[in-house]
Amino acid sequence: MTFDTAKIREQFPSLNRPAIFFDNPGGTQISRQSAERIQRYFMESNANHEGVFETSRKSDAMLEEAHGAMADFLNAARPEEIIFGNNMTTLTLHLSRSLARMLGPGDEIVLTRLDHDANVSPWLLASEDRGCKVTFIDFDIEDCTLKLDELERALERKPKLVAFGYASNAVGTVNPVRKITNMAHAAGALVYVDAVQYAPHGPIDVQSLGVDFLVCSSYKFFGPHAGALYGRYDLLDGLKAYKVRPASDSLPGKFETGTQNHEGIAGVLGALEYFEWLGKTFGGEQEEGLRERYAGKRLEYKKAMSAVRAYEFELSRALLETLGHVPSLRVYGLTDPYKLDQRVPTFSFRLGDQHPLDVAKALAAENIYAWEGNYYALEVTTRLGLEKNGGMVRVGAAHYNTVEEVKRLGEVLKKIAK
Repeated sequence: MTFDTAKIREQFPSLNRPAIFFDNPGGTQISRQSAERIQRYFMESNANHEGVFETSRKSDAMLEEAHGAMADFLNAARPEEIIFGNNMTTLTLHLSRSLARMLGPGDEIVLTRLDHDANVSPWLLASEDRGCKVTFIDFDIEDCTLKLDELERALERKPKLVAFGYASNAVGTVNPVRKITNMAHAAGALVYVDAVQYAPHGPIDVQSLGVDFLVCSSYKFFGPHAGALYGRYDLLDGLKAYKVRPASDSLPGKFETGTQNHEGIAGVLGALEYFEWLGKTFGGEQEEGLRERYAGKRLEYKKAMSAVRAYEFELSRALLETLGHVPSLRVYGLTDPYKLDQRVPTFSFRLGDQHPLDVAKALAAENIYAWEGNYYALEVTTRLGLEKNGGMVRVGAAHYNTVEEVKRLGEVLKKIAK
């Protein structure tokens, strides 16, 4: 069945307003299934963990189901490899403290200048605590792709950890995750991947990628403000968790500190139920080849995200063409229409000498929602020489956006450019 954006938009109640949502890289709109799951949780099973009474037992059953669904979504080996938390930043700060116990003076951590600061600052803090060295891998300022030759040289020194993003939240670059992971493992390093920006745009298979840790946030994939971390069972099981003494010593409980955001986790489950619907409804054309590797919900999730990826190639192509026709507009990142597989539909730009804040305000006045600044990708805007003069304007499409909305963006930008 053809990808029907009208039918898809019906699943998002907040889209029923005269606005164009291109603020998706900072957080997508919530699906109806996710919102309903949150409401149902509060009405039917709102309780704390591990009680013997009905609402607590229902709450625990939902938590177990959510861990299983998230494991299916990422193709983890078992539900215990999924840790829920507030968001990617909090989860990474938490786990970095445990991983830091494995580090000492003289050890090295490899980071990239293409990353969101949530995959930079936790490791800088860990290195400060443990006396480690940090090496940054640069990116090409012309197309914003990582310099893998620099990574290769850094790996010769046998670092303990390599942390990088699946896709850049600033310029949309999709990194070659499997290749980088293989390179890092060959050097004996652990791999920590920030998949927040990629998760709403394409399928993720942690077993196929071979990553040690991967983290994402559901408010970027049509759910509530909550985060989820995947970690290899043997690694998570062996790490010391910073927790209170009565808390479980087993996975996933030992890393899910205190009372969790149960209603948020219910919303994550709802977002995954939306993907299941999407796969069953629009993923038929993607099924060939996937059925050999996946079954059940895992198959439906991969069909859904493969269909999303295919449709978003059209949106990326439309955005590239539209932005390219706006006078004095410069896009940062990959602009080659033959390399759409190396980016997600997240585009940042400058419009002549206009301040990004002024451009974002002008877009908002036309009911087009966009971000400006550095989006916490501080290393990116600093490296591009834009941090001191306002960063960039960022627009990002999701699969509920349309080519018509992209055309409207172009019309308004041309008016602003004048």
